Amino acid sequence: MQTTEIGFRLVPRRRVVGMDFGTLASARRGRGPDIIGTRPYTPGDDMRAIDWAASARLSTARGADEFIVRESWAEDSPTVVVVVDSRPDMSLYPSALPWLGKTRAARVTLQLIAECVTSSRGSLGLVDHVDGMATWLAPRAGREVWHVAERSPSARFAPEDALDTALDLLQEHRRALPSGSFLFVLSDFLAPVRAGGWTDLLERGWDLVPVVIQDPIWEQSFPDVADIVVPFADPGSGRVHHVRFGGREVQRRREEHERRFVEIIDGFWTQGVEPIVLGSEDRSLVLRELSAWTESRLHGSWARQ
Repeated sequence: MQTTEIGFRLVPRRRVVGMDFGTLASARRGRGPDIIGTRPYTPGDDMRAIDWAASARLSTARGADEFIVRESWAEDSPTVVVVVDSRPDMSLYPSALPWLGKTRAARVTLQLIAECVTSSRGSLGLVDHVDGMATWLAPRAGREVWHVAERSPSARFAPEDALDTALDLLQEHRRALPSGSFLFVLSDFLAPVRAGGWTDLLERGWDLVPVVIQDPIWEQSFPDVADIVVPFADPGSGRVHHVRFGGREVQRRREEHERRFVEIIDGFWTQGVEPIVLGSEDRSLVLRELSAWTESRLHGSWARQ
């Protein structure tokens, strides 16, 4: 276990001036030690909140299975969920090729977020895919944060709409995430999310942080490789084949990639969301971008005019 050696901290978009995040008593309901009452169980509630003794008494009295959930005042320590896009395209490329390994970059990012969550005494959850199925790992605190971080992303054989299915699963577990929870979404965002997908998350009051993982040379732009044989990996099989591009094709791809990148970034800004852009899997460089995000939030410089 490590502690983050830089200024990467979880700074909420809306925070109380003059107080450190994570040290306040809360006036909202959520996970915490101070019980304020009980209510009937509804689908999506955290199973750990069930009062089994009260549920057994009620079930006996009514002659049917009934469950009671404890409600408590929330602790204002950060709740963080990382959503990992596990589409086959995210698993390109092997380390022998001179391109960004998106899965490796996502793994480094998840580890750094886990370190930050630990130092903030927060809790960390994860949504990704295993064997083609979207999976949910509920937020955990203390040393259990590292149980989540050990589920580092790798090739999951997920469908092309993996991000949509991951966000749907997140909505199913919305009761586990109080308003203000940080939601880091790790993807290249080259497969568009369905219309209204981001709006649905923002309406929950979650603090959305898109982490755009793209190769700065081959995806954010395109290099001058006219008449040069270039190795490419197939998303489905991972097999590498060689391609030769003409000058016009190089120019067309460059213009297309640069326009696409601007549209992705501007699309988030339009919704009032500041993205983090990663173009490296090197820990120090990933750390630098996360720190820049912290600084921009601390000084309010993220908001575009």
